[in-house]
Amino acid sequence: QVQLSESGGGQVQAGGSLRLSCAVSGRTFSTYPMAWFRQAPGKEREFVAVINWNGDYTDYTESVKGRFTIARDNAKNTVYLQMNSLKPEDTAVYYCAAGPVISQSFSTYHSWGQGTQVTVSS
Repeated sequence: QVQLSESGGGQVQAGGSLRLSCAVSGRTFSTYPMAWFRQAPGKEREFVAVINWNGDYTDYTESVKGRFTIARDNAKNTVYLQMNSLKPEDTAVYYCAAGPVISQSFSTYHSWGQGTQVTVSS
C-alpha cells in the first residue's frame, strides 16, 4: 500500500489554470498506474485522467481533453494534473488514486488521497 496526499487546489476564475500535485509515499510508486478522479456535490465520483507507470500512456475523460494534462515524476514520487481553461463545471473535489491496472473505474484503485477542492467561478 501507498499513501497519497494532494495539494494545489484553490479558487480560480473561468479560463484560469491550476496545477494539482499528488505526493506518494512508498517505494513501489513507479510500478503503479496513477489516476485523477473528481466528485462534485451531489454527483458520483468520476474519472478524469490516468497515466501508466512510465508516463508513455495517458487517457482522459472527453470533457477535459485538450485542457488537462496528467504527468508523473517517478524520481519525486509525484503525479500532477495541469488544468487549463478551467470552467465552472470543473468545480469538484479532486482525488488522486493508485491502482494495479489502468482503468476508468474508481473501484479498481486501492489507494486514495484525501482530496483537494477546486472551485471555478464564472
